[in-house]
Amino acid sequence: MVNNNGNIVAKTVLSIDNRAFNYADALFETCKVVVGKVQFWEDHYFRLMASMRMLRMQIPMEFTLEYLEVELLKLTEQLDGNTFRVKLLVYRNAGGFYAPNTNGVSYLITASPLESSKFVAKENYQVDLFKDYYTSTDLLATLKTTQKTLSVLAGIYAQENDLDSCLLVNTSKNIAEAIAANLFLVKDKTISTPPLSAGCLKGIMRKKIIELIQKEQNYIFVEKDISPFDLLKADELFLTNSIQGIQPITKYRKKEFVTMVSTQLLASLNNL
Repeated sequence: MVNNNGNIVAKTVLSIDNRAFNYADALFETCKVVVGKVQFWEDHYFRLMASMRMLRMQIPMEFTLEYLEVELLKLTEQLDGNTFRVKLLVYRNAGGFYAPNTNGVSYLITASPLESSKFVAKENYQVDLFKDYYTSTDLLATLKTTQKTLSVLAGIYAQENDLDSCLLVNTSKNIAEAIAANLFLVKDKTISTPPLSAGCLKGIMRKKIIELIQKEQNYIFVEKDISPFDLLKADELFLTNSIQGIQPITKYRKKEFVTMVSTQLLASLNNL
């Protein structure tokens, strides 16, 4: 079942001229829905609106906070279960080549069930660097567009090397993020994460974890560039995204990490 522009259908057919397919001219938001509630929906919504403006997409009058939330939930109500991963894809309507004939948009919503309403981390999680290609550090890199070639290649590299994920390196040779998550580093009493200027996604869970850290009196939070050498000096490393919540990294190359701080933050996150 999918929601195609407000219509719940068993399947949908997209035009061969679809701009998401031809030019990756699309944005998406991936949300977690638990018992009829979209987690952190306001943050997802305002990120989507800001991204649509940046990409010069025309925002329909009906695209209110309430309208899109109803459309997300309308699909999950047709499915069995109470916890879902929901993806909202917004794409520019067909027409034109690189320069579009219209800035009007359409949307497609898909959903799949999740096992747990809580955020649950894997016990063992190994990563390494992906250095075949580098991510850019411009503002477009912070948007959640469907142009994910680098992440796809990094995912294949992870599969080929029995890794759980890879860390992406930017053109300044610093760490930007992981394949589908933001990176945090713990060293002594300081928790840091790459700034948006490093080319990382402006993650919703990134924002929530920063807010949690800033409430903790025992830790200092900073945004700063993180080099590959910094990873080896860290006490802990962990990843964040809207579906997984917090995932501690237990091994990077030959170094193994503890998970004390990330476990503490994960418990706080599940209590929100």
